[in-house]
Amino acid sequence: MPEGDTVFRAARLLDRALRGSVLTRTDLRVPQHATADLSGGLVVGTVSRGKHLLTRITRDDEAWTLHTHLKMEGAWRVFTAGQRWKRPAHQARVVLEAGTTSAVGFSLGIIELIDTADEPDVVGHLGPDLLGPDWDEAEALRRLGTDPDRPIGEALLDQRNLAGIGNMYMAELCFVSGLHPRTPVGQVTTLPRVLRRGKQMLELNKERAQQTTTGNLREPLWVYRRDQAACRRCRTAIRVAMVGPPGRERATYWCPSCQPVNE
Repeated sequence: MPEGDTVFRAARLLDRALRGSVLTRTDLRVPQHATADLSGGLVVGTVSRGKHLLTRITRDDEAWTLHTHLKMEGAWRVFTAGQRWKRPAHQARVVLEAGTTSAVGFSLGIIELIDTADEPDVVGHLGPDLLGPDWDEAEALRRLGTDPDRPIGEALLDQRNLAGIGNMYMAELCFVSGLHPRTPVGQVTTLPRVLRRGKQMLELNKERAQQTTTGNLREPLWVYRRDQAACRRCRTAIRVAMVGPPGRERATYWCPSCQPVNE
């Protein structure tokens, strides 16, 4: 699933392409909104909230928010008139046209058209956004601390604690912090530093398409998806295991030498 920095870039792409423009044609290719017509609406802008995208549109006395989520395979792309789409048309779920510009959402996992006033119903449960203007480290720490026995890996992935960290950043953040992903939150004495490192990672990577946590684009990651490969620090084989609550397990990567289990 895309990480917070990927969603931030998608929001920036849409915002730059459509903000201040009047929609000339819209096509929401989902049953619940198939008849919706937003043409004539002014695009106020698009923002990200964790892994969610909110495109705000007004027309006369109406104010809508198009709420989308990329999930595993989704992507937003922007095209000019006559430009060939780079993904099959049958994957298009949303088309927003404004003059010669088309923004197309492919394989989106969530598509909802709601009143802008109702945005809290879809994103109000999220914790502070690492890339948001309202980032609140103290509140994120408070939320993490409500369950001190929970493994740090699971806690960082829970968007209700803080928004924007996915499986890749969780694994990389645990590695650079020397924490095994199963370490209970209550035993992490450096939690503020962990959050600051996580914010730094996302802030740096929101400006580039290829993510890296090592600073080396040829060897971009420390442990994520490197199971059985040698640790870049100590040469121990990286391990992987499925962890998390039943039905919500995630592949978790770690170096057994750099991140020993603290029993």
